[in-house]
Amino acid sequence: MGFYYIGPIDGHDIDSMVSVFNNAKDINYDGPILIHVKTEKGKGYSFAEKSEDKFHGVSKFNIKTGEQEKSKSNTPSYTKVFANSLIKHAEKDSKVVGITAAMPSGTGMDLFGKKFPERMFDVGIAEQHAVTFAAGMATEGYKPYAAIYSTFLQRAYDQVVHDVAIQSLPVRFAIDRAGLVGADGPTHAGSFDITYLSTLPNFVVMAASDEAELVRMINTSMDINDRPSAFRYPRGNGVGVQLPEITEKIELGKAKIIKEGKKVAILNFGARLQECILASENLIKKGIDISIIDARFAKPLDENLIWQIATEHEVLITIEEGSIGGFGSHVSQFLSEKNLLDSNLKFRSMILPDRFIDHDKPELMYKFANLDSIGIENKILDTLNSKVLIKKSN
Repeated sequence: MGFYYIGPIDGHDIDSMVSVFNNAKDINYDGPILIHVKTEKGKGYSFAEKSEDKFHGVSKFNIKTGEQEKSKSNTPSYTKVFANSLIKHAEKDSKVVGITAAMPSGTGMDLFGKKFPERMFDVGIAEQHAVTFAAGMATEGYKPYAAIYSTFLQRAYDQVVHDVAIQSLPVRFAIDRAGLVGADGPTHAGSFDITYLSTLPNFVVMAASDEAELVRMINTSMDINDRPSAFRYPRGNGVGVQLPEITEKIELGKAKIIKEGKKVAILNFGARLQECILASENLIKKGIDISIIDARFAKPLDENLIWQIATEHEVLITIEEGSIGGFGSHVSQFLSEKNLLDSNLKFRSMILPDRFIDHDKPELMYKFANLDSIGIENKILDTLNSKVLIKKSN
């Protein structure tokens, strides 16, 4: 292929590495130069050397014991809720299989693999292959769950379109790390999956507002056998609600009314629901009556309920942890087609800003994005043409 090849060389021998790179700079060759470097993960630190997929990105840890600082939350992580729910389904249905792309512990597939070692497939860092592999299994009557971080599923978009969506194959996508992800920063933020999946024909796209809704969405996906489906959920721990049984499901495209009011309707998609509730509590004190709806589905939309709230409220606000072109855009398209935007309705869509957000604590990232309770409250007051705006805390 025309490469000038050097190697393999020991990537832990710094003196040799410096010498090789200096020599490579002076090579007079009209073509690509390939330096093949071999390294061992965690070299020199036994705890990292023995760990197959941890110590990739770490929180604070004890250097003597290798023990990482754990969350003090008493609620389970969304990842663990997903894994435990899938295990329960797999105990009853031998066609359930799990797929991950080199992220077994990050996606909870390590727990699934311990229970069902013959039904969990780690394909390595090859998300494209993971998706096509899942499509192939779906053609043979299996129920594949491809557990992939939102940001990494971007790598396999071509396969999602051509190998899954066009054939309308029932691959289930468990989209972890949806939304902003704190210390993992802009490279790992799940900002685009709502947009890039909702635009595809034949897809069911769901987002969990809490861990109980996540269980219901997993349950629901088990019966979606004629097309692909995806459910997204955030990094971190749940909000502390009781988990339902694995028999409890959601009607496709059916939103959930959380609170009924008359003046403003908040149509939430995803894990900002608790912030919506906080915003509504403050607005009620100002005499502003709020309805809150958990949309659950970006596709298919609950068109009947959206029609109802659009005709019964002065303001309609959609809220999502995603980029432009996602849930709010689909709602706007529906309202436009039904001529509801030509009425007295004031419609606004709250999305992530058009920029990559630097790493920080998640609550500060959402504050920057104006998707915290104060940002939501301000947006509603501004839409109502109120002159009273809340000061953002320092």
